[in-house]
Amino acid sequence: MDPGRTIGQLARDAGVNVETVRYYERRGLLCRPRRASGWRRYDDDHLRTLRFIRRAQGLGFSLAEVEGLLALRSSSSPRVCARVRAAAEARVADVEARLRDLEALRRALLEVVQRCPADGPGEACPILKALAAPEGGCCQ
Repeated sequence: MDPGRTIGQLARDAGVNVETVRYYERRGLLCRPRRASGWRRYDDDHLRTLRFIRRAQGLGFSLAEVEGLLALRSSSSPRVCARVRAAAEARVADVEARLRDLEALRRALLEVVQRCPADGPGEACPILKALAAPEGGCCQ
């Protein structure tokens, strides 16, 4: 019979640190295991849950959203998949908005970089001037 993993072994297998495991336990994302011989022993379900949390966070879900996804995972409601899909679509919309913002930032940076002759004193540098411009200047 497998006695399970220690918290250190679980953390290592999941690719997180021990404090992360403890934090998830405090938040209620990961259930605390029963003690065996005075030691907490974590099973494969704990490892699967930790990996689920990491993957969900890697896809941009907040811990509050992960908590909801974990609850849905064990739900027998026929609309679970639709709710999970809606959450994923919201993440996609967020990523697309961030991409638009990053593209606008890229264009603004390229604009000032292209105007910079790369020589001359600081007071003549168009990049420094753009950074010092009032709100609504060239970089907004």
